[in-house]
Amino acid sequence: MVEKKVAGKKKAPVRPTVNIYGKDGKVKGKVDLPDVFNTPFRPDIIRRAVVAAQANRRQRYGPNPNSGMRHATSTWGKGRGVARVQRLTQGRHAAESPNNVGGRRAHPPRPEHSFEKKINVKERQLAKASALGASSVEEMVRGRGHRFDEKISLPVIVVDDIEAMEKSKEILEFLDSLGLGEDIKRAHDGIHIRAGRGKMRGRRYRKPRSLLLVASQGSPVLKGARNLPGVNTTSPECLNTEHLAPGGDPGRLLVMTRKALDQIGGA
Repeated sequence: MVEKKVAGKKKAPVRPTVNIYGKDGKVKGKVDLPDVFNTPFRPDIIRRAVVAAQANRRQRYGPNPNSGMRHATSTWGKGRGVARVQRLTQGRHAAESPNNVGGRRAHPPRPEHSFEKKINVKERQLAKASALGASSVEEMVRGRGHRFDEKISLPVIVVDDIEAMEKSKEILEFLDSLGLGEDIKRAHDGIHIRAGRGKMRGRRYRKPRSLLLVASQGSPVLKGARNLPGVNTTSPECLNTEHLAPGGDPGRLLVMTRKALDQIGGA
């Protein structure tokens, strides 16, 4: 946070100034960031908000109450030199008991178990504001692994004309002119097959996160840009802590239009 000394009073925060970039990637003007970007950095609250959001998306699951128990069984009793477990009446295979092949599970997941985590409304708002402030600090953005031109100001504010772009190729050329193309290339080169059982469950590939594009709701650029590797798009109304700090790690490379910036400042 940039601060300024005031005689006889406490230090008052100064609103940082960033550049506004045009379609050609050149500076078209300057703008003061809203006060929300001066929010103190709270990584603990950011992490808690992201974990709560992830937990609240989990669905409850569990087996059928009769799973593993739908057999006609009886026990042989003692005196045969074999274990006294339930066995099929029309055979000799053991059944139903948890220690048997094909038996029920001893402690299955319960459908009544809830994975939800509660978080206060003001804590969730503070997490979002703190993550926004972190996106304007170059050290934090580079610490997340993002690559961008050293001369560019953060967050990257662009003119409203960008919202009319529809083609992914056109948007990629624009981001290259800003000096952000290297970050998209990093995300493309980092795509790899997931290790473990998840590759069989609809999440075969892992892809690094690249920049986050924020524009007015319904803008064509939101649909065209999400085709780029690692790029996420959203509107100011739908912006949340998970967008700004994927996995709970703040410092997302943020690109937003001037109109979106005004909406965030007025929220």
